[in-house]
Amino acid sequence: MNYSKAVLDKVNDALGKTADANADIVCAPPSLFIKDFVASKPAHVQVAAQNCYYAKEGAFTGEISPEMIKEAGAQWVILGHSERRTLFHEDDEFLKKKIDYVLNKTDLGVIACIGETLEERESGKTNEVVERQVKAYQEKIGNDQYDRVVIAYEPVWAIGTGKVATPQQAQEVHAHLRQFIAKNANAEIAAKVRIIYGGSVTGANCKELAQQGDIDGFLVGGASLKPEFEQICKSRQ
Repeated sequence: MNYSKAVLDKVNDALGKTADANADIVCAPPSLFIKDFVASKPAHVQVAAQNCYYAKEGAFTGEISPEMIKEAGAQWVILGHSERRTLFHEDDEFLKKKIDYVLNKTDLGVIACIGETLEERESGKTNEVVERQVKAYQEKIGNDQYDRVVIAYEPVWAIGTGKVATPQQAQEVHAHLRQFIAKNANAEIAAKVRIIYGGSVTGANCKELAQQGDIDGFLVGGASLKPEFEQICKSRQ
């Protein structure tokens, strides 16, 4: 089986039904498949890479530069995904270098991920953790660059576990983040910046999550490969 074609066919089957979703749709295939996906995707869909390094070239075997991502045809890159933080030990200082390079050396947009572990939530440190992570990104984001940045709140304990933050829990964190961004940038930026939720989003829970005032969209994992992805894309209609 051609793995690339099988995945792309599955995704495109769902994406083809989302042209009237009244939403910005960005898909992030594995880096090896970005060119194939760009060539076959529906016109209304944008493309992101799942990660990048903070240099154009050099002795960084196995890494992918933002320039390579751009040349492959993508418009966005995901930074700081929980798996990059936990499995590959990328910390705030490392991610600051990445977002600084992407925003100042390229015209790619950034989907900047943040989120707390179950232990951090249960010990009452959710706000402390997400504030620290957002502040690290903000140190490298100019006030005129926020239109190229999407903040993705993904509680680590709700990713791929089948668990999901209640709409109220997600809204509380998103509202707090917007207030924090206003404090460290300004109220106008805080009102406009998109803060999306990721954490076992499905067709069953997307509608109620989408109704929350400070949730501007979703970072979707496994459900993006299923027919319900169409429902998720149209959840704000």
